[in-house]
Amino acid sequence: MDRYDKFAVNTIKGGIMPIKPIISAYNIKKNFGQTHALRGVSLDVNPGEVLAIMGPSGSGKSTLLHSLASIINIDNGEIVFDGKRIDKLNDKDRSILRRTEFGFVFQFGQLVSELSVHDNVALPLLLNGVKRKDAYKAAKSWIHKVGLQGKEDNLPGELSGGQAQRVAIARAMVIEPKILFADEPTGSLDSLNSEKVMELFIKTAKENGTTVIMVTHEPSIAAYADREIIVRDGQISAKLAPSTKQTHKIGAK
Repeated sequence: MDRYDKFAVNTIKGGIMPIKPIISAYNIKKNFGQTHALRGVSLDVNPGEVLAIMGPSGSGKSTLLHSLASIINIDNGEIVFDGKRIDKLNDKDRSILRRTEFGFVFQFGQLVSELSVHDNVALPLLLNGVKRKDAYKAAKSWIHKVGLQGKEDNLPGELSGGQAQRVAIARAMVIEPKILFADEPTGSLDSLNSEKVMELFIKTAKENGTTVIMVTHEPSIAAYADREIIVRDGQISAKLAPSTKQTHKIGAK
């Protein structure tokens, strides 16, 4: 069987259902000069899964995330998204892929400081050629979904850290991405705001069937994931499955 046709097997309601991974890495390697950031990493991520990538500083976890997200080019190996290789795409096609299929949430939000909340959330749709009226309608809907109604005209500098990350989540989700990539999404927040943002983050993704791949160094944040992997010295050193970890129950009292 060709590896592009291999299936992950999930058990649902007593039956076996084969599911193709939404994204896979095959023996990927990445060097930065003499530094071997990734040393042959292979990984499958299923549709709708929340995967946490953990590891010490300099372990290669962010490099793995950025490689999967087509932010950086790998040196060797293959990356397959939705059944198609993406590691050989040219810069234009990689940019289109990131704009249309992937959403991104970073540690400090990276909102455009000169634009209002409404403009920031609508921006990805406008860049994709969506009509202005439709883009702003969708943006307003997502602003409400993340609990920031009434903040549409505020600038990022007028928001708290937690509010800014909510805007970043809305901006990432407005295109209805197949995969949401998050690099230390709560790294700039205190513990209370981290919990609030993560509950919203995971709840929003689950409701929309969006796959989440996130990098974090905080076990409390990784606990929101369905599965964890540990990266050390550019390789996956451990995998922690849902059956062996305690996950947060979103919405539980």
